[in-house]
Amino acid sequence: MELTDSIQEIKGIGDKTAAAYRRLKINTIEQLLEHYPRYYLAYGEPVDIDRLPVGERVAIRATVNSYVEIKKLRTLNVSTFMAKDFTGSVKMLWFNSPYIKKVFHIGQTYIFVGTVTVQNYQKVMEHPEYYTEAQYLEKRKELQPVYPLTEGLTNKRIQKDMKAAGGVIRNLEEYLPEELVKRFSLMEYREAVRQIHFPVDYGQLELARKRLIFDEFFVFLLAMHRLELQQARLENRYVIPKGTYCDRLIASLPYDLTKAQKRTFQEIQEDLRGNSVMNRLVQGDVGSGKTIVAVLALLMVIEAGFQGAFMAPTEVLAKQHYETVLQLLKPFPIRLALLTGSTPLKEKRKIYQELKDHEIDLVIGTHAIIQDKVQFGNLALVVTDEQHRFGVRQREQLSEKGKAPHILVMSATPIPRTLAIILYGDLDISIMDEMPASRLPIKNCVVGADSRGTAYRFIEKEIMTGHQAYVICPMVEGREETEMENVMDYANQLRICLSPSIEVAYLHGKMSAKEKNQIMEAFYQNQIQVLVSTTVIEVGIDNPNATVMMIENAERFGLAQLHQLRGRVGRGNAQSYCIMINTSKQEEAKERLEVVNHSNDGFYIANEDLRLRGAGDFFGVRQSGEVLFRLADIYEHSELLKQAQEAIRYLSETHYDFEHIRHPKLEEKLDMAWNL
Repeated sequence: MELTDSIQEIKGIGDKTAAAYRRLKINTIEQLLEHYPRYYLAYGEPVDIDRLPVGERVAIRATVNSYVEIKKLRTLNVSTFMAKDFTGSVKMLWFNSPYIKKVFHIGQTYIFVGTVTVQNYQKVMEHPEYYTEAQYLEKRKELQPVYPLTEGLTNKRIQKDMKAAGGVIRNLEEYLPEELVKRFSLMEYREAVRQIHFPVDYGQLELARKRLIFDEFFVFLLAMHRLELQQARLENRYVIPKGTYCDRLIASLPYDLTKAQKRTFQEIQEDLRGNSVMNRLVQGDVGSGKTIVAVLALLMVIEAGFQGAFMAPTEVLAKQHYETVLQLLKPFPIRLALLTGSTPLKEKRKIYQELKDHEIDLVIGTHAIIQDKVQFGNLALVVTDEQHRFGVRQREQLSEKGKAPHILVMSATPIPRTLAIILYGDLDISIMDEMPASRLPIKNCVVGADSRGTAYRFIEKEIMTGHQAYVICPMVEGREETEMENVMDYANQLRICLSPSIEVAYLHGKMSAKEKNQIMEAFYQNQIQVLVSTTVIEVGIDNPNATVMMIENAERFGLAQLHQLRGRVGRGNAQSYCIMINTSKQEEAKERLEVVNHSNDGFYIANEDLRLRGAGDFFGVRQSGEVLFRLADIYEHSELLKQAQEAIRYLSETHYDFEHIRHPKLEEKLDMAWNL
């Protein structure tokens, strides 16, 4: 096999499996080899049942000592039996797995591996792995990679195919400049790919991950540096005076702008009338009032006779922005349009023509704005919401929609300034670190798994007063089910635990954009009272009626991401709450969660996240909200991010030709980063 061969050259991969791989953007052998594990499972010495740590993945050696019982709960079949050792007993539980009855019989002994919870004072293992003694001895000899999955692919399938493709790793070429590999003591690329999939030990795995994480940061920063070099040559074609519209809008607001809002708007005004094109990042906590600052900038541009564009990451958020801006700009003679993927074709064509003829002053929408068919008559300012959701190429595409328009990007992701300067090196940065006086602080609490029932009753109480709630689920380690099944299982459990009058729905990353939008719209209209979701909900909806955010296994998330999730509530006038379920008994997890528990300041939390994580846990589940990287996490791997920046600086000092990359593989990776 060759690197460029189709994955169907691997024995056993037919059309159906190939179609599943295509959903992960894997078509060739090389793309399969670049599909890196999420994390690794190590199989330790079995522990006694009376010493089982709640919330942690462990192994036990236990004997089946009851018949398999199958009960039907609403739409679920629940299979259970008891297993014991000489110290105690534990309940084994599976959902919708009737085959379990034929597998387990009284008197059989297995090694069970899973995460322990407590339900009604009884220790429970849900969907545990199970092995004979001989099978488990083999398992203990190796680290088991766990890969990102999609419907139709299991982890075992990917592991099998990866082994079949392993021989082709020898054909991979080193693509980083040799001086960088030596200067930063990096493992050779070919060996790093081998060790990431087939690690011989933790030490080699750590070196492999270091190399591949460095590569991700380096390629991203290289793309940013090339963009910065291009933009440095751009002069300001749209010198914008302030006019009178902004003062009129500010005077009409039912609140005073904060000092941070005034400072940021002043910086934007200076950019708009300066000599160079504005490229500014506005970083502000959720609720700090970034949107009104963006609207003021757009208002300046429109009053000066130009057009503006406002791009959001989801249709629901774009629609909400449109409705907000429509109300704010009612007193002004401004023509607005909403453009998303679901805009009817006839209406789209009308909007295309009106944008080209400058009959529309401001368009608000999603990625639909950067499609080839969209042309502007006189575009002077582009605003993008949640910058890290848009890749370098998408920002460049927006720039190309006009003659070098000003760019204003907004992010509620609380990144420490030291890292933001590296990640957004091509942008000037404004930080809005002040909250409006009228905003009620969210009340937080961190509780153990035994308080889950109390939390459910609290959610019911809030819903009975007309409010709504989010419940967030992380991936479950050690299971081959996708996040989809995890969320569906949890939603089903909630339907059992909550009042039948409460409508529970779920949301996960495997849904189509249309399905996600329908669910989020129904939640926004209060047709759904409890929304169970993965972190796909982190960005995407502004529902002022939601007052409870409950986060399961909160210890598995980064602190900055917990803060982002918490920001989904507290957007209305009612008091809001964040309940974090900590299933770990480790002191470190408790210390980390206490940071979020006692502070609502995103920038303080981000800096604490950076301090507490340090070099990070190479073998844990990556939970960062940053989507630009497969392995890298800007908090856990901040030192590698700084090294990648140093590498770019070193190449600049040695007069490296950034416009003409020397290695085709590096150019290919650069194109991929460009188009993320």
